[in-house]
Amino acid sequence: MGKRSSRSQSQLLSTLTKKQKKHLRDFGEEHPFYDRVSSKEAKPQICQLSENSDTSNSESESESEPEEVSGYHKLLATLKNVSEEEEEEEEEEEEEDEDALAEAEMNSDSDVSKEEETAAESAGMQDRGNVLPADPKEKDWDEPPGTSQQESPEEFTDTKHESLFSLETNFLEEESGGHCPLKASQDPFLQHVNKELKEREIQAVATNPKTTQELKWPTLGQLVFSSKFQKLETFKPPKDLDLKALYLQKPLESTWTKTNSQFLSGPQKSSGPFTPLQKELFVVMNSYRDLFYPERTALKNGEEVRQVYCLHAINHVLKANAQVLANNSRRRGQKPGVGDDDDFRDQGLTRPKVLIVVPFREAALRVVQLFISLLEGDSKKKIIVSNKKRFNGEYGSDPEERPPNLKRPEDYEAVFVGNIDDHFRIGVAILQRSIRLYAPFYSSDILIASPLGLRTIIGADGEKKRDFDFLSSIELLIIDQADIYLMQNWEHVLHLMNHMNLLPLDSHGVDFSRVRMWSLNNWSKYYRQTLLFGALQDAQINSVFNKYCVNVQGQVAVRNVPLTGSISHVLVQLPHVFQRMEADNLASVIDARFNFFVNKILPQYRDAVMSHTLIYVPSYFDFVRLRNYFKKEDLNFTHICEYTQKSAISRARHFFLHGERQFLLLTERFHFYKRYTIKGIRNLIFYELPTYPHFYSEVCNMLRATTRGEEAAWTCTILYSKYDAQRLAAVVGAERAAQMLQSKKNVHLFITGER
Repeated sequence: MGKRSSRSQSQLLSTLTKKQKKHLRDFGEEHPFYDRVSSKEAKPQICQLSENSDTSNSESESESEPEEVSGYHKLLATLKNVSEEEEEEEEEEEEEDEDALAEAEMNSDSDVSKEEETAAESAGMQDRGNVLPADPKEKDWDEPPGTSQQESPEEFTDTKHESLFSLETNFLEEESGGHCPLKASQDPFLQHVNKELKEREIQAVATNPKTTQELKWPTLGQLVFSSKFQKLETFKPPKDLDLKALYLQKPLESTWTKTNSQFLSGPQKSSGPFTPLQKELFVVMNSYRDLFYPERTALKNGEEVRQVYCLHAINHVLKANAQVLANNSRRRGQKPGVGDDDDFRDQGLTRPKVLIVVPFREAALRVVQLFISLLEGDSKKKIIVSNKKRFNGEYGSDPEERPPNLKRPEDYEAVFVGNIDDHFRIGVAILQRSIRLYAPFYSSDILIASPLGLRTIIGADGEKKRDFDFLSSIELLIIDQADIYLMQNWEHVLHLMNHMNLLPLDSHGVDFSRVRMWSLNNWSKYYRQTLLFGALQDAQINSVFNKYCVNVQGQVAVRNVPLTGSISHVLVQLPHVFQRMEADNLASVIDARFNFFVNKILPQYRDAVMSHTLIYVPSYFDFVRLRNYFKKEDLNFTHICEYTQKSAISRARHFFLHGERQFLLLTERFHFYKRYTIKGIRNLIFYELPTYPHFYSEVCNMLRATTRGEEAAWTCTILYSKYDAQRLAAVVGAERAAQMLQSKKNVHLFITGER
C-alpha cells in the first residue's frame, strides 16, 4: 500500500506545473483556479463546540474528527521536504523562461544594426556622457565586452537572521567592550562623530574659498591638504606606528598583523604591521579626512590598498555598532525619566554606514574575504558567516572558463581576473563576531555594489520603483578603481554622488531619539568621509573629488607629477608629431577638435600613399561622429568599437591588414576590453590623448607587428589642447608638457621613442 500510494502521489506530482507546485508549497492548497467544482451541493454540518474549545489544541481535534484529505494535500508533505536550493532553482528556471520569452518578443521589434546588435541588447546604460544618440544604431548605453550582466530576476535577501543582527534588540557583550573611557575622547572616530558644527559655519561653506597647503611625505609624495572650513590643519606621518595608538576595535589589533603578513616580507618588515604605503594611507584615513590616491594600480599596489581600506571600514563599523549596543545596555539599566536622551544619539537616519563601490564581482568577493579574515584572524573560534556558500557561488569564478591560450598584457590579467560581472549589489551586516551576507539594505552596515548595480535601484526621475534612502546616512564612502568606471559609464558615478546623504523619504522604523543632530539637520555630507582610489589623474575624477567631498575634517589629495611619460616605453623608432589645436573654452573643445581634424589633419591622409592609417578615438561619441562623417564623404574605411561582433572585427582587421580599407577607426574602450594587436599599421593618428598613458606606448608598439621594410615611412600624429595637460604630462613627462603648453602657436614636436 505504501509503495502504491507513493507511486500515485509521484504521478500526480508530475502532472503539476511549476506554478501549481509553488502555490501548493506556499499555501498548502491547490490554487482556486484549478479547483474541481462538484455539481452536487454539500450538505451543511452542525458542530457543537465544547466549553474549553478556545484552549483545545489542534492535535485533539484532529484525533476526534479526521478530516478528508485531498490529493493535493497528500502531496504537500512531500513538497515540504524539498530543500531550499531546489526551491530557488525551480523559481529561477521559471522566471528565466518568462524572461527569455519576453526577451524574444523584444528582439523581434529591435532595429539595432547587425554589427552592434549583440552588445546593444545584452546590457544597459553602459557608455559615457549625458546626451544619447538619436539614431538607434548608435545606442551607447550598452555593456562593454568582457562583462556579463546576468542578475537573478528576483534579488535574494536574507530574512532569516533579522533578529540576530538587529541593533535595536542586542546588547554589548562584556568581552567585546571597547576601550576604556579615559582614552575614548582621543579616539578619532568619536572626535569626528561628536564634532559639532554651527549654522553659520555651514552657510559659509558655499562662499568660503578653499584653503590649501602642500606637504611632501616619504612614500605618498606630494600631498595637497585643503578645506572649505576656516581652520586647516596639516600633519606629518609618524616615524613609528603602534597599533595601540590607532584605537583599533577588538579583535582587529590581533588579526591585522596576520591578515597583512603577505605584504610584510623582506625590508618592509621593519616598518611594523604596515607597509610604508599602508602606514601613510591609514594615518590619513584614521584622521577621517577625504582622500584621493590616483596611483592605485591592479598590478602593483592594488591589494595593499584594498587591505588598508577594508581595515578602516571594518574598524568604523565595529566602533559604531559597539557604541549603539553599549547605549542599549545603558538604557536598559536606566530608570525612566532619568538622564538626557541626547546622551544616546549614536545613529543615522538609516542603518547603512559604509558604501564600497567596486567595478567587478571579483573585487566584492575579495573585500568580503578580507572582512572575514580581519574578524577571524588565527583564532580557533570561527566566526559565523551566513549565506557564505551562496555568496561564493555567485561571486566566485571557475578557472576552467578562461581560455588557456589567451595572452594579454599583465595589467589586463590583473584587472580582468575572476568574475567580471559588473551588475551587482549586496548588503553586509556585522555584529560582534558574526557576518550576515545578503542582508536587506536597511538592515546592513556595509553595502558593496557596482555603479550599475546602484543605478538600477536608485532609478531616475519619473520612475515609480526607485529607492535611495539607504544612502542617507553613509558615513564612509569608498570608491575603488575609479579609472575603470571611465571605461564603463561615468554617468552612473555622478548619479550616485547626486543622491548621497539626502534626507530619506520614509522613516524606515528609525528611533529619532537616537539619531545624531547633524544627521537630523541634513548635514551628513559634511561628516561623510570619501576615499577615492584610481590609477590615473583625470579631470573627471578630480571634479568628483573637488565638488562632492566637503568633509569638515578637510581633504587630502596626492598630486605627484610624472617625471617620465609613457612615450619612453615605445620600442619602435617613430617620429611623434604633436599638433596643438586652440579652443576658446572647455565646452568648445569637442567641436574644435573635430574641425581641426577634418580641415587640417585628414586632408594629409586622403592620398592612397597614406594607406594603413589607424585612428585611435578615446570617446565613443567622437567615434560615432567620425564614422558618420566618413560615411558621408564616402571614404574607404572600416571601424571597430566595443559593440562590434567578432565576425565583423575579423573582417575589419583582414581588410585593414591587406590594404583593402585605407582607414580604421578604433575606440579606446575596445582596446581596454580586448587588447587585440592590430596588424598592418603604417600611419597612426591619436584623435585625442589616451585616458590610460600606457595605451599610448601599446598602440605605438603595434607597428612592429608587421615589419615589411616600411619603417622609414611610419608616422604618428597626436592632437592636443591646453585642456589636455594631465594626459599630455602622463605621455611625454611633466617638464616637456609644460614647455609644449606654454607655446601659444601650433607646435610640431618630433620625438623619437627610446629603445
